[in-house]
Amino acid sequence: MTILALVGWVLFLLLAFVLRSVMQYRATGKTGFVGVHGRPLSAAWWGGFLFVLATIGCPIACALDLLGMVTSSVRLSPIMQWLAMALYGIGLLGTLWAQVTMGASWRIGVDPSAKTQLVTRGPFGWVRNPIFSCMMVLALGLAILVPTWMSWLSVLALFVGLQIQVRIIEEPYLLRTHGDSYQRYAQSTGRFVPGIGRLHAQ
Repeated sequence: MTILALVGWVLFLLLAFVLRSVMQYRATGKTGFVGVHGRPLSAAWWGGFLFVLATIGCPIACALDLLGMVTSSVRLSPIMQWLAMALYGIGLLGTLWAQVTMGASWRIGVDPSAKTQLVTRGPFGWVRNPIFSCMMVLALGLAILVPTWMSWLSVLALFVGLQIQVRIIEEPYLLRTHGDSYQRYAQSTGRFVPGIGRLHAQ
């Protein structure tokens, strides 16, 4: 299962980051990679740091498991294995679907000077951050395949990092950029889960 999880992580990285950046560059002349901003130890910095930690956490957990340094005594039943792979598959396909739906508005990070189109169609009609929601589902699937404390620490880092990124960085930016349009959208659409995390009227 560890090898399968490692292959799954590499596939996700290639499709969701490398290939998507190449497609974005060919379509717009930009990779869509904005990066992490903010002074050290600020909220923005922590959001980016935790995201990077979660990204490298999976392969590190797999490597430590293969080396016998950090292993788990849990033996997955066939049902749990299929569940983990189903979560991974749903998370991967959902992430790619949401990325394609964003079109030219897709980016990694926030450029305060840029004004992208507000996307509300497709999976964005169900939740405001479907890419992040699907990434969490994918990460859970991989953690179940390699159920060590390192894997679950990566899932926790991803969860906290995404909360910081969305609540403290992206939502204020979207409110400044799109004003009432985003406010109305956020009042009717959940943040990560349908119906949950809707913004209240101001």
